[in-house]
Amino acid sequence: MIKASYEILQPANGQSFLFRKFDSVGFDAPYHFHPEYELTYILEGSGKRYVGSHMQNFTAGDLVLLGPNLPHCWKLEHGNHTENKGSAIVIQFDVAFLGDDFFDKNELQHIKRLFQKSGSGISFHGDTQKIVSQSLLALSDEQNAFKLLIGLLEALQRLAQSSEYVQLDQNHVIGERTLAEQERINPVFAYLVENFRQQVSLDAAAGIANMTTNAFCKYFKKITRKTFMETIIEYRLNYATQQLVQTDKPISEIAFESGFGDVSHFYKMFKVKMHLSPLNYRKKFMRSFHETDDKGVG
Repeated sequence: MIKASYEILQPANGQSFLFRKFDSVGFDAPYHFHPEYELTYILEGSGKRYVGSHMQNFTAGDLVLLGPNLPHCWKLEHGNHTENKGSAIVIQFDVAFLGDDFFDKNELQHIKRLFQKSGSGISFHGDTQKIVSQSLLALSDEQNAFKLLIGLLEALQRLAQSSEYVQLDQNHVIGERTLAEQERINPVFAYLVENFRQQVSLDAAAGIANMTTNAFCKYFKKITRKTFMETIIEYRLNYATQQLVQTDKPISEIAFESGFGDVSHFYKMFKVKMHLSPLNYRKKFMRSFHETDDKGVG
């Protein structure tokens, strides 16, 4: 049974934090969590980003700050004919990596507030994303540990002063739960992340949470404000929309690959959420894509 795995991080060479560059293999990590904060910048690749109960497309340039014990993973998706390569810069540190009360200093109040907001995950965009990502890219070749540390603090300060961000798990499904509640719900979302495109069992999910089916349904609805089935369908439709716009696969194939056992049910659910049929959604996207492309010429 797949569970949200606990990751143990060990900084090397006596450093107080981890600064690493990953290739495609790094994207094979399962839905996992750790007590450290994590700042991730995607250099190359596209697919799905899972943070808590939140699922969203990601592309190169994705810049996200995650708080402690917030389960997450980035899954590369493959197109029709090409392999989707991926690479990323990942910085991980615990709240006391510079001392227990370091971020309590008045000069660092903005960063402390940033940390408080990161419990639900934060995605940055606009000029903030561009400037900080350039800084991280420059730091990836830095050998001097002191300059790395100063560069990290400067990046965090810029992020802390920015208004160009979106909080990801906005319902705080996982970020604001007690550790006991996280230990119960994290494995359930790990099960969904890894299996929503296949047959998902309510009994299996309830068993992972160590609850009866009836009690689990009530608990899941209380925690997420959605039913278990609504969450599965949302994951499947989100995946399907990505396939519609990024591939030319037949709609019936996308329906089955997204986890729907019946094409007519897929059409019905898709139209309820998107107010368009899958075919018209694809046509609308392609039309707007070409219009944007035309405006960019000359």
